[in-house]
Amino acid sequence: MSMPRIALIPGDGIGREVVAEAEKVLRALRLDLELVRWPHGADHFLKTGVSITDAEVAELEREYDAILLGALGDSRVPSNVHARDILLGLRFQLDLYINFRPVRLLDGRLTPLRDKKETDIDFVIFRENTEGVYVGMGGTFKRGTPDEVAIQEDVNTRKGVERIIRAAFEFARAQEIPRITLSDKANAMEHAGGLWRRTFAEVGTEYPEIEPEALYVDMLAMDLVRRPERYRVIVTGNLFGDILSDLGAQLAGGLGLAASANVHPGRTSLFEPVHGSAPDIAGRGIANPFGAILSSALMLGHLGFPDEQERVEIAVRRAVQAREATPDLGGSLSTAAAGQAVCRYLSEGALSP
Repeated sequence: MSMPRIALIPGDGIGREVVAEAEKVLRALRLDLELVRWPHGADHFLKTGVSITDAEVAELEREYDAILLGALGDSRVPSNVHARDILLGLRFQLDLYINFRPVRLLDGRLTPLRDKKETDIDFVIFRENTEGVYVGMGGTFKRGTPDEVAIQEDVNTRKGVERIIRAAFEFARAQEIPRITLSDKANAMEHAGGLWRRTFAEVGTEYPEIEPEALYVDMLAMDLVRRPERYRVIVTGNLFGDILSDLGAQLAGGLGLAASANVHPGRTSLFEPVHGSAPDIAGRGIANPFGAILSSALMLGHLGFPDEQERVEIAVRRAVQAREATPDLGGSLSTAAAGQAVCRYLSEGALSP
């Protein structure tokens, strides 16, 4: 196996701070990884007028195994065009159709739900990542007048729907999870919902050991708050997946802990915390680095280092439970000190769940 090559794109705001800690953890593992920093973000855009070029995207696809992205968004670029070009551009141009969002409670004190323990909140969301309303199809007519019309198209293809559903079933089979939940709004969106439900039923026949169920997204959102322990694998479209995964993150302690993977199996894939650039706290040294570190753990699993992935996840859990964390998690550490705490747990030797 050749040395995996990873592009680090810290981006904007706290992205630079949290990626630095994720890089620190990756180096502490002493793996044969080539980590290459890329300058792309608001500073680069303001200096060059370029967010990311097609040639650079092609280079990432051709010469890199993975991308670790910090965060994008800067008030100096009010349109956030650079953020859309980089994040959505990479998702679409690299065809990263799986947005994988694990939701796992690391410490019972962090959930806003009463009487829920760590084992009650442990599920994953498979969000379709290249279709839906995010493709930008639509337009406005008579803009700025009382008669303005705005149309936003929700694009769903059989290919796109089937491959995300199949990915979710394959994950459930590999993990021996007995039930998978499809979430949609088929009662209001009969055409898109019909395609999702038909495909879900057809693919499900190939996995007879897994119970398939379909729930409307509003029902699922309510039930995740009421009894999250019932759910282990959820598969859904782009918009609903965006909403449900952020709901799940809050159930598990907030966006500062939320990791994500944007994946096309066998291709260059992108990993990122989902908390945004948080300009209000950037530069203050209090940003939570654990989402970025946990995203790097997902990246390690994708690159073929499952043992190291587990070690990093356990080290983060121990730091959280010991309150060796930033203030948002009840700790008093700086961003750098929280990252160092994870490195210290890694250095203590073999970690077991």
